[in-house]
Amino acid sequence: MKLDFGNATLARLPTNLLNRHQSVLNAAARSIAGLRHSDHVTDTLASFHWLRAPEHTNFKLAVLVYRALHGTAPRYLSDLLRHVANLPSRRRLWSATSSQLDVHMSRLVTVGDHSFASVGPKPWNSLPDDITSASSLSVFRKKLKTHLFRLSYLDVIL
Repeated sequence: MKLDFGNATLARLPTNLLNRHQSVLNAAARSIAGLRHSDHVTDTLASFHWLRAPEHTNFKLAVLVYRALHGTAPRYLSDLLRHVANLPSRRRLWSATSSQLDVHMSRLVTVGDHSFASVGPKPWNSLPDDITSASSLSVFRKKLKTHLFRLSYLDVIL
């Protein structure tokens, strides 16, 4: 799906552009379900088990981080990730015992904040330990999708 391309860039989109991304997902769901343009689409998205745009982007980034940490992504991506525990200045902090990753701070806000080193660790660091410590990629993806689906459609599920 072309909407999956460039998730590091999608992670930092302004709200108005993220809304456009969501509207494309909504249009695709309406088309598949045979709904009119005026029909509400949230229940349809939930029934298709599609994540909303922000959660979808976080899903793709978190999977890429998992692969990078476990050696199944290109090495240049793995080299961009550092555990907080491995940073000399933070070894005594509580985060040194967690699976938290260092979020790279860049000098160039317009370009650097869209890099994988900057946006990849953010969704990873927000995940519970039972997800980040998954034994395989398939288990990780399943737990992650369930977690993000609940966040995405909490109002629909209740």
